[in-house]
Amino acid sequence: MPDSQTVAAFAPAKVNLFLHVGAPGDDGYHPLCSLMVFADVGDRLTAHAAPDLGLEVRGPFANGAPAGPENLVLRAARALLSDPEAGGAHLVLEKALPVAAGLGGGSSDAGAALRLLRPLLRPDVTDAALQAMAASLGADGAACLWGAPVLAQGRGERLSPAPVLPPLAAVLVNPGVPVSTPKVYRAFDEAGHFGDVEPPAMPSALAGAGEAAAWLAGLRNDLEAPACAVEPAVAEVLAALRGEPQALLARVSGSGGTCFALCEDMAAADALAARMAARTAHGWVRACRLGGPWPDAG
Repeated sequence: MPDSQTVAAFAPAKVNLFLHVGAPGDDGYHPLCSLMVFADVGDRLTAHAAPDLGLEVRGPFANGAPAGPENLVLRAARALLSDPEAGGAHLVLEKALPVAAGLGGGSSDAGAALRLLRPLLRPDVTDAALQAMAASLGADGAACLWGAPVLAQGRGERLSPAPVLPPLAAVLVNPGVPVSTPKVYRAFDEAGHFGDVEPPAMPSALAGAGEAAAWLAGLRNDLEAPACAVEPAVAEVLAALRGEPQALLARVSGSGGTCFALCEDMAAADALAARMAARTAHGWVRACRLGGPWPDAG
């Protein structure tokens, strides 16, 4: 690829439609079972070939994202660039998603980096090897690589097909405060309410938001209660969503920060988003579609 050519990839927000979390093993890790889908809102990453590896972070949430070596984009790039002769790349991350928000933003950014840099610098790397690199970066890494609905198990590295889903109208609401995943897990462990991580009986397909909401109502996010305890603003958002008539189902995504509501259609989602934005002065609210992968996912 010529040095002047710039390539781009979409890094969609991840939403856990359900998240079942078990007791920690001897290694300290919690097994999980989660149905993950992806929103048509997210970050964007661009890259072009360069002598060295570098990252520039821009956008409304740039201040919350590290620009140094701990950024998952650079960690992903370093995992890919095991050959010192492979060259480098200049990466620009437009950070549109809030940080520490339960939306897998860092993992999705890392997935975008792996997808972009493989053809640029390491076209010999297989899909399986790329997925292993993504999984090494965190529990959401493997699922976020491709941005498609998936059932994740184990530490998040074991992926299997999700039910066939139509695009689901939804609203994402973040109260504007980051939520610490380690704190949520500590509260989860202290409560001792560990979940069953065997996959639930799943339909082969769900016809629409109403059917999806009815099925998901029998499942849960085991980190929802500890996330609400760690940050009461999350509990307030969740209660507000559950009180709205357009919300067919409302739940916390991931380890918290952001709540989501499924709606019958985009007109209902837009109306709900407008009301939530009016009452969430310092937060982040987006109407969106859930599913994936989206056409501009890179």
